[in-house]
Amino acid sequence: MRASCRLIVPVLLAALAWPAWAQQQRPQAPPQVPDRQAQWPAWDQLSPAQRELLVAPLRERWNADPGQRARIMEHAQRWHEMTPQQRTQARQGVHRYQGMSPQQRQQARALFDHMHTLPPSQRKQLRDAWKNMTPQQRQEWVRTHPPMKDDDPD
Repeated sequence: MRASCRLIVPVLLAALAWPAWAQQQRPQAPPQVPDRQAQWPAWDQLSPAQRELLVAPLRERWNADPGQRARIMEHAQRWHEMTPQQRTQARQGVHRYQGMSPQQRQQARALFDHMHTLPPSQRKQLRDAWKNMTPQQRQEWVRTHPPMKDDDPD
């Protein structure tokens, strides 16, 4: 009898402890997120879990590719120096770019890269000429003025 008690007691203790152990092994649920229409608090008033949720993707990108860290930092510095209006325009440009076909993206990169080599007066001339080009003329222009580098984020 004593031997069987020695076997039963640990089994019973393990059975009683199982729910607590299983609860600890379950991944922690993400923090509560109010609906989109809710008024969001300032950064300082977010919970640590909410802040972590926002920062985690950037941390992953930073750690995943050390060769891109300088580029990430340059983007952050440029963003910091922008006015609110410039930030709005940048967001709109990203949304417009995301909606483009691969061919349109190639054209946009080529045009963007070439525009940065021109003085403002020539930029306006090129913009006006671009608007009047046929799709075939645009493709020919891209062939003669390819993007400087393929830095498409997608």
